[in-house]
Amino acid sequence: MEFLTVFLAEALAVMGAGIGAGIAALGAGVGIGRIGGSALESIARQPDSLSDIRTNMIVAAALVEGAAFFAIVVCLLIIFV
Repeated sequence: MEFLTVFLAEALAVMGAGIGAGIAALGAGVGIGRIGGSALESIARQPDSLSDIRTNMIVAAALVEGAAFFAIVVCLLIIFV
């Protein structure tokens, strides 16, 4: 009986980590999509400021990706530790 309890706890941890990693990836995809869409709208309105908008877009996308990678690493730590 004790074995089943431990097995169930590990299975729930793995399942929760998988769901967490999926939500992190989904959130990053939505965030980068919004950043790209807003950048395209800004470039369409102000074509002269293309390089400034592109630079800011890349920095913002990198920050979103960093947060997503952090969430995925936390989920992997839940699985393996």
